[in-house]
Amino acid sequence: MVRIEHVTKRFGGITAVDDLSFEVARGEVVGVLGPNGAGKTTTLRMIAGYLRPTGGTITVGGRSVQDDSIEVRRRTGYMPEHAALYPEMRVAEYLRYRAALKGVPVRRVRRRVAEAAEQCGIGPVLNRTIGHLSKGYRQRVALADTLVHEPELLILDEPTLGLDPNQIRQARDLVRGLAERHTVLLSSHILPEVEMTCSRVIILHRGRLLAAEPVRALARRMNRNARIVAQVRAPPDAVRDELAALAAGGRLTAESAGEWTEARFEAAGDEDPRPAVAAAAARRGWDLRELRRDAQSLEEIFLALTGGQAPHGEAAP
Repeated sequence: MVRIEHVTKRFGGITAVDDLSFEVARGEVVGVLGPNGAGKTTTLRMIAGYLRPTGGTITVGGRSVQDDSIEVRRRTGYMPEHAALYPEMRVAEYLRYRAALKGVPVRRVRRRVAEAAEQCGIGPVLNRTIGHLSKGYRQRVALADTLVHEPELLILDEPTLGLDPNQIRQARDLVRGLAERHTVLLSSHILPEVEMTCSRVIILHRGRLLAAEPVRALARRMNRNARIVAQVRAPPDAVRDELAALAAGGRLTAESAGEWTEARFEAAGDEDPRPAVAAAAARRGWDLRELRRDAQSLEEIFLALTGGQAPHGEAAP
């Protein structure tokens, strides 16, 4: 659906995107991540046709963004980080206006507005003035605007910016629903939301590609040592003595929680140590209440790849 090949974007002497290449398949929901200044927004704007790359090629649905920009825009819905709405207009009036601008045939405008409103859950506020809506509803109106011309590709730059936790959850569910009919490129600095929403992540750093993998595959690749958590009914000192040999470098914590002890350690080597932990508990006659292997979170993976830089919003060059 989207193919980027050796794309570079320079602003004067600043290289915002540097020899970037990746692909997004039809029907994927892909998160675009990176710390401040990584090139996320610049990349999304180039895909949407709002910026022209300095070098390289971008195609959407087989059409060149550089050579066939109008057709690419017909196939693309772009929701920028700060969506510009007309606060004095009513929601239905605004969406009809936007549908007309995007070339929706006159006979289909009302139908498309109704369908986009239903998709985004804004039916109850269609006759209300945009300026009187909550932040969550305004974000939904911006998303309905993105959908009104039935694009194949959705580009959503920080769609949950400024929303409260309940609104973020609703937005996440909405994006998941959109994935049934659209290819979605999603930029966000809220990594747990990306982890729960996207099937794959693209991580940028200083304009270059660091990773482009499914979240689980990236976690497996980065999680070189398995992290084990076990809760047993035994004294902490006895647990430390019994399990220390299983821990990488002997680093193991065992903390008391009443009559139970919770042990945490990283496994030495490639073998899964959980069978050995269970066998040790059985041999010592300890009750075993919990035994699990923790994968690294997307946030931990991101920080490891980018040298500890947090994924804050990106300023324009």
